[in-house]
Amino acid sequence: MGFKDALADCSRHRNAYTLALSASMGSIFFGWDTGLMGGILTLTSFQHYFGIDKLSASAQANFNGNIVSIMQAGCIFGALSTSWASSRFGRKRSLIASGVIYTIGSLIQSVAGLGSSQAVALRVLYFSRVFAGIGVGMVSALAPSYISECMPRHIRGRCTGLVQFSDNIGMMLSFWVNYSASINIPYSDMQWRMPFMIQLVPGVLFILLMIPQPESPRWLVERGRYDEAARTLAYVVRASVDDKAVLLTLDEIKADFIGKQRTSLITQFRMMGESRQIALRCFIPSILTFFQQWTGTNAVNYFSPQIFAALGITGTASGLFATGIYGLVKVVAVGLTLAFAVESWGRKLCLFVGAVGQGLTMLWIGAFGAIHPQSTIVPASYVSIIAVYLYAVFYCIGWGPLPWVVASEVAPNNVRAATLTVAVSINWLFSFTISRLTPVMLEKITYGTFLLFGICCVIMAAWTYFFLPETKGYALEDIKYLFEKDVIVRSLEDAPGGRVFLGGKRATPVEEMRGGADIQESSDSSQKGDEECIEVSN
Repeated sequence: MGFKDALADCSRHRNAYTLALSASMGSIFFGWDTGLMGGILTLTSFQHYFGIDKLSASAQANFNGNIVSIMQAGCIFGALSTSWASSRFGRKRSLIASGVIYTIGSLIQSVAGLGSSQAVALRVLYFSRVFAGIGVGMVSALAPSYISECMPRHIRGRCTGLVQFSDNIGMMLSFWVNYSASINIPYSDMQWRMPFMIQLVPGVLFILLMIPQPESPRWLVERGRYDEAARTLAYVVRASVDDKAVLLTLDEIKADFIGKQRTSLITQFRMMGESRQIALRCFIPSILTFFQQWTGTNAVNYFSPQIFAALGITGTASGLFATGIYGLVKVVAVGLTLAFAVESWGRKLCLFVGAVGQGLTMLWIGAFGAIHPQSTIVPASYVSIIAVYLYAVFYCIGWGPLPWVVASEVAPNNVRAATLTVAVSINWLFSFTISRLTPVMLEKITYGTFLLFGICCVIMAAWTYFFLPETKGYALEDIKYLFEKDVIVRSLEDAPGGRVFLGGKRATPVEEMRGGADIQESSDSSQKGDEECIEVSN
């Protein structure tokens, strides 16, 4: 798709893009905190206020891991609560609640320590980060699902990927706020409080933007509110509720929920294993979010100032400036990916290219650290700094936006809430683990940290190539056929050069499987009608 085509598409589906941008604004929460805390930890004013500058190097590494990862602990609880909340109260109201929780937590972080001792201030800061994390965890689970359920299929990937785009925008803004605070605000408490205060802005904006948005049509169908679901579908595509395409989509959603209405959360978890196909579709989102964390992205996001320092960029302001450029590179890369690649290249190719590129750059950085452990600048140092930025580009091509896109597409409609709750909880669990361990790993095994993440990226590339079918262009109700049978064959068919491994073997086309399913449903309906007629006759 060219630039003019992309603009025309945005104009034609402006309601859909407005809805997606409003919901994805919640991802700025996580991105903002990801970049914010790593920069604040480098400010001398923050270190002195909480007594970090008096700790040993090992104790500082532990503190850094704790203060960063404690928010992920709150995110785990938030993600676990979303399945029940979204099923009971709807996606929209649960999203607004997540924004309120995050905003309150951010406010408490901004005033931590006012009128109290150092020890009490630290406890309040820990509590507020856990509390805000509950809101972040909720929105990270709800936003991709809500957007995916509302979008037309041909722009679903791009719109769901806006979640990661907003994440990167939040991260970039926080990087530059930290840099601005370091050079423009004199040494004082306000130097580190100001970045905390500014993170209130995206929270308030998110709440205001979500209030006028409609509820998810699939949640409304599950509740039997068909007229409201039709209005949501019509609003998104800017058509009337009587439009043929709107009614067809509504019928497809209703058919997918036949016999599955109002399933409780416990029932959804039980249903996740009721067949091989459903179990596989429920397992893949968790694999994707698990792999996303083991790319090492949060290790770079949270501790990029320390990483740049190890590569020879010294000084707090210089490190924060280099980190700000890193954030800007990510925003540009993920924006271009969503505009031109995700719907043309497809999900699978983006993930594969991203994993290969990330693996190579991480292995280079690790090898450079092994050969040149000193922080002095040599010619290869510049190559390593460029490798960090290239790592960001490849992450944004694949494992940044695409896991959320594929996870929300693959999850079965009737157990979507439970499936994405598990997937997001795994994401936050390993985000917590990695953010807690990264400062210790950087201190203890140094370059081995990057070699570990590089090897993980290579494993992800292999998994994507052999085991993940392409989901681009399929209705959510048709994706089940991709996992009905011949999953590995279908995955290799969709992989670049994968047909070399297959010889003449091919997977059954989805159209043929759908036609067979329609014939079977028609036969079952006819048989049921005959039985009812016989009963009436008798």
